[in-house]
Amino acid sequence: MLLGDLIARFDDEAVAAEALLLLDDLPLTVRIREAAGQEGLTAGELASAAVQHFSASASDEEWVTVLGQMGKSDEPGLVLLRRSLIWILSARPAAEIPGPTQSVA
Repeated sequence: MLLGDLIARFDDEAVAAEALLLLDDLPLTVRIREAAGQEGLTAGELASAAVQHFSASASDEEWVTVLGQMGKSDEPGLVLLRRSLIWILSARPAAEIPGPTQSVA
């Protein structure tokens, strides 16, 4: 499944949970669930916002890094999802994570 198709289905919490499990990174999954809960979002809403925000705001260096990682992976969509989640957690305090109706610009 393409990342865009997956993100479009993140309103289904089962789909979001499965995507987080596919990342095979329990500490990241826990951090995402905690950050989502603090913001009143589901994990899927946070993941969707993370990818949108990364796409709109990541530096050229971040993009070069993630594109290199994606090129070496059999699951490039998961690579971008993981990088976006890590980036949004480290780039902004939880209080500034855009929700599903907020602009990411």
